[in-house]
Amino acid sequence: MSAAAALIETEHERVERWRAEELLRAGFDPAAAIELAARFDIDLHAATELVDRGCPPELAVKILL
Repeated sequence: MSAAAALIETEHERVERWRAEELLRAGFDPAAAIELAARFDIDLHAATELVDRGCPPELAVKILL
């Protein structure tokens, strides 16, 4: 694989990166944001809504996983 090909981001990777950014913005720590972002079976809006409603991010991760 060439260096240029290695730099091409797939649609799946773009979505996962966006999900992680949204989770970070909501208050999740980086490790949790990456873990949750990779889990497409977990609803992003449900995750951020838990925190928006006052659930600590650490507890939200336990609920979601």
